Amino acid sequence: MTRHLALLRGVNLGQRQVKSAELKAAFEAMGFSAVKTLLASGNVLFDAAPAAVDRTAIEAALETQFGFPIGTVLRTQDQIRALIAADPFGGRGEDADTKLYVTFVGDGSAQTLPMPCGVPGDFEVVGVTPGEVFMLAFRQPTGRFGEGMEAVSRHFGKKRLWTSRNFNTVIKAAE
Repeated sequence: MTRHLALLRGVNLGQRQVKSAELKAAFEAMGFSAVKTLLASGNVLFDAAPAAVDRTAIEAALETQFGFPIGTVLRTQDQIRALIAADPFGGRGEDADTKLYVTFVGDGSAQTLPMPCGVPGDFEVVGVTPGEVFMLAFRQPTGRFGEGMEAVSRHFGKKRLWTSRNFNTVIKAAE
């Protein structure tokens, strides 16, 4: 058995509410074991043989269960641990004015992002792999972080499967 992480796109935003208990039950109904939701933000850890994990089947089952499409980016827990071990932020950490984010791209096209990429004082892309974009986001006068990060969202658009997470969430998924 392999430990997997499903990163669901756009759940618990607006009308797209998914309760953790219902999400856990949906993954168990798909035949996965040791299912655990993480932080009520569309993160599901589960055990399964790699051959039993099919993104399209997971998305179809979730749409049937919840009534709206839910894009799903999949990684193994070992892939997440390797990502963290690679130190993609070069030792930088979060503080009161800086947050770390990872955008996971489902089709391995993250390297299509034109580099360098960023808006001085707003956000900075510090690394790109085929499957991930690593960004620093800086506190704005509004109190929000990295308002210009929407430029990355526009690049990947609605036709590509991607979702972003705070790096602290990624670390929790690896534990």
